[in-house]
Amino acid sequence: MPGKGDEPAVSRGEQIQAAEREAKRRLLVEGEADRIPVEETTRATPDRRWRRGQR
Repeated sequence: MPGKGDEPAVSRGEQIQAAEREAKRRLLVEGEADRIPVEETTRATPDRRWRRGQR
């Protein structure tokens, strides 16, 4: 409850900002978990199969 005990009342705007910060933090954590390290990727090689029929 607002104003109860030692805790100051939190405005609606502060609640919204805290929720936005938490959502951004969760997105960053999720993105980092989905990230593929460069060492695990392979170098792209050109696909030359399309040239076979153009001779």
